[in-house]
Amino acid sequence: MSTTNPPTMRDLIDRVDAVRNTLSDAARQGAMEKLAKRGRLSARERIARLVDPGSFSEVGGLVTAEDDGIGADNFPVRTASPADGVVTGTGLVDGRPVVVFSQDFSVHGGSIGRLGSAKIQRALQVAITRGLPLVMILDGGGHRIQDGQDARHFANANATFHNFARASGWVPMVALMLGAGFAGPTNYAGMADLVVMVRGLSTMGIAGPALVKAATGEEVDAMELGGAEVQVDRQGIADLGVDSEDEAFAAARRFLGYLPGNARAPQQVVDEPRPLAQLPDSILDLVPVSTRKAYDVRKVLRELADVGSYFELKPTFAGNMITALARLGGRPVGFIANQPLRLGGMINSDACDKGAHFIALCDAFGLPIVSFVDVPGFSIGSSAERTSLGRRSAKLVFEWGHASVPRVSVVLRKGYGLGYFAMCGGRSFSADACFAWPSAEICAMSIEGAIDVAFRKQYEAAADPAARRQQMIDETRTRIGALRAAEGFGIDDIIDPRDTRRRLAEILDSAQPRRPHDHPPKFRSITPI
Repeated sequence: MSTTNPPTMRDLIDRVDAVRNTLSDAARQGAMEKLAKRGRLSARERIARLVDPGSFSEVGGLVTAEDDGIGADNFPVRTASPADGVVTGTGLVDGRPVVVFSQDFSVHGGSIGRLGSAKIQRALQVAITRGLPLVMILDGGGHRIQDGQDARHFANANATFHNFARASGWVPMVALMLGAGFAGPTNYAGMADLVVMVRGLSTMGIAGPALVKAATGEEVDAMELGGAEVQVDRQGIADLGVDSEDEAFAAARRFLGYLPGNARAPQQVVDEPRPLAQLPDSILDLVPVSTRKAYDVRKVLRELADVGSYFELKPTFAGNMITALARLGGRPVGFIANQPLRLGGMINSDACDKGAHFIALCDAFGLPIVSFVDVPGFSIGSSAERTSLGRRSAKLVFEWGHASVPRVSVVLRKGYGLGYFAMCGGRSFSADACFAWPSAEICAMSIEGAIDVAFRKQYEAAADPAARRQQMIDETRTRIGALRAAEGFGIDDIIDPRDTRRRLAEILDSAQPRRPHDHPPKFRSITPI
């Protein structure tokens, strides 16, 4: 008969705490020093920078995995994998609950092992079930090669991407790329609503330089292959390029501040007295009446938004289309606008992709959309056709046709051709209100182009062809102005620019948050490529 006293509850608690301590950052000084030499924070330190102080509750902190893949038999002692390279849990961001997971680069380079993958799936499950935003802090490789090269494990696959698809449009998802992000992290980020990269630090791509060289023989630098200059500025795969990790955390917090916790949760409205004050006379000088003069539409948007609330997405990609979150009278809204400073505001393929994704984001989370129109039309020519513009332009109008949130259009100046439709002009997509400033011009195509296409023979037959051509241009211009549009009831009203904030707020205050579904009884629409 044993005389050993059975452990008490306090003894058991102490044992668990002792194991937990061996897996903490403090117990792994060598690994933490290596991170510090690379100028990186640990996975837990990053989470602490993101969430409200003291609010993080870790899930799966006691997980360890042992190396049992390729090469494991060569080691007499198997190496533990603390938390299996990913820290998961829940916390608060500005007092609101979120789910977060953070890759630990100090564990097998942040690669995703079997238990680490299970933890990520658990984080997704919690986000979906509880209806909480998901923040992913990504710094590491994709599937751990040592684990994955065994069909016994890999053939099962897992439900990660099925659950990402389920979460999309239900809860906001943010991906912060804070280091190496090739393969798996890029696949995760591709499902996110906001992707932030740190310039000079972050990379993204389907495969990193080593795998590229092994598969194709191509030698390429990581930054050249997938740095922020490529993925933020040129490709638009990521939304923002920032200069530090703290700026990335701040961007995540700000982005989530505009959105509800999930698609059925209340909007994050703040009090703003009504009626809104008239804007100052200075707004009258922001948009030149002459269509030959460029201007920065962002100055208009900032003037219309509540003070300090303008938050632009993809500011360095497809600059001819502006997409921004803002508040209008305390209400979160989406602003989409043509930018005359770039390509005269003409819509090309990249602008279509950017605008379509933004409309889908706003619609998913119930943000009304205000469209500011100054568009000369779509890009044309062989170079435009090589970008599949015919298909990609369809994505933009497709999203307008499926959106159920309130929408308002304001024609600032040009509203030409299919571009006018694609910016929700007039009655094209049943806007809750369609306004124009007195400077608006609305017609099927540029005046000069219309005259040259339809009336060239007439003016060339005149005694003075150039004078006759100009006369026809001047006559046509008298028929495309804002008053003419209002006379035919193509727009609801011509508004004084100084009254724009007030009129927009009035419409959005009275509009239903969702319009009734008016599509035929189909199972789904087919998204244009």
